Amino acid sequence: MDGILNINKPEGMTSFDVVRKVKFMLKDKKVGHTGTLDPIASGVLPVCIGRATKFADYIVESKKIYLAQLRLGITTETYDREGNIVNIKNIDLKEKDIIDEILSFQGEIEQVPPMYSALKVNGKRLYDLARKGIEVERKKRKITIYSIDIVNIDLPYVLFEVTCSKGTYIRSLCNDIGNKLNCGGTMWNLKRLSTGNFNIADSIALEDLDSENILNYIIPIDKALYRYPEILIEHKYVKKVLNGISIKDEKFLNRTIKGQLYRVYIEGNKFIGMGMNKDFQFKIVKLFV
Repeated sequence: MDGILNINKPEGMTSFDVVRKVKFMLKDKKVGHTGTLDPIASGVLPVCIGRATKFADYIVESKKIYLAQLRLGITTETYDREGNIVNIKNIDLKEKDIIDEILSFQGEIEQVPPMYSALKVNGKRLYDLARKGIEVERKKRKITIYSIDIVNIDLPYVLFEVTCSKGTYIRSLCNDIGNKLNCGGTMWNLKRLSTGNFNIADSIALEDLDSENILNYIIPIDKALYRYPEILIEHKYVKKVLNGISIKDEKFLNRTIKGQLYRVYIEGNKFIGMGMNKDFQFKIVKLFV
């Protein structure tokens, strides 16, 4: 019962609410989510079960695709429609100018995380500070916007699809677009269409899951890590790697690329964890079994 559930989170629930429901169905087995979605957002939320929770970091190291609705002319404290309105402006913009400014955010950019986020500063969550009326300086972070496709413009709303790197805040992107257009902007709706190889077309709605069918939807952990190449450990090295001992055999190392993470298998198709050739030796960096 170790693996991943590709859940389509409904709007109005926190990611922790989803985890709690899954835990109840699985009778309190260890469960954790990857890539938090705000309550206002819906869409793909991979949920790790059992030993798969140890591999969550490897799963979220990937591109994400969102369908976002931007509401121009309004700025809120939280950068989304659930926050208190702090500014309202008239919109006097040409459609071409809107498109050009939005598309200018493509590429590697710097982004300031919103105050209403789960990031920690000096051990305290930003949203806890924000709720007390405390605003602290946040460091800019480099992110990548791989592409933006404008789906529809029906002012004051703009619907667009964005493919971005891990760590991108779509709320901040909407706020930044609004600032650049000098009219303000707020994220009105958000749906995550994919993260890594988890796609909304293959997801299961949370309301369709129950304790009777949930096991049918669990994806094996190694399948979720498909983007990492696989490598088979010969029988003579198995005991070594399972005991945390590195493989230094040159013939074996020549089969690997230095610094590349691998899905490691023994006995043909038994997944045992993630390994890497580092400092001229191959070692398991995360053990599954």
